[in-house]
Amino acid sequence: MKETIKRYWQAISTPSKYYSLGFLTLGGFIMGIMFWGGFNTAMEFTNTEAFCTGCHEMRENVYEELQSTIHFTNRSGVRAKCSDCHVPHDWTDKIARKMQASKEVWGKIFGTINTREKFLAKRRELAEHEWARLKANDSLECRNCHDFEYMDFTWQSTRAANQHSTALASGEKTCIDCHKGIAHQLPDMSGVEGWD
Repeated sequence: MKETIKRYWQAISTPSKYYSLGFLTLGGFIMGIMFWGGFNTAMEFTNTEAFCTGCHEMRENVYEELQSTIHFTNRSGVRAKCSDCHVPHDWTDKIARKMQASKEVWGKIFGTINTREKFLAKRRELAEHEWARLKANDSLECRNCHDFEYMDFTWQSTRAANQHSTALASGEKTCIDCHKGIAHQLPDMSGVEGWD
């Protein structure tokens, strides 16, 4: 038994002594494809609505709210799922967001928002984190679907057309500055400047 372990260790520690360079290269290539395929599959699975609503904290709070909005049911039949608004589409931005969101697992483990009361108590803090993230990336996820270059201001209300053609076009504001609560209920905004 000891001799077998020693042989395996020698083969692992100095593989080129036992296997050809072509075999090692081919093996590395195949292992790379398997790793990448598994990694990409896991990444895409975590972007599904089933995954996002798999825990009751999301399903019974924000997902229920989403169902009553135009982002869920509308005349065009185009529906946004959780990842459309909360995960960037570009790969590098997506990886960064997934790493950032991994801390939400700790919230699940420690029961930070596992009841409606706890969720409502933390709602404003959670919303402010998300608003700050969207502000910092110039509402990137919004712009994946709502491309400013193709907006027809003549179909918008006068107020919306004025805001979009001035503050948004100049870069002074971004989507989330005016569209907080667009897909979920707003938290208690008392004490926030401009919301009183």
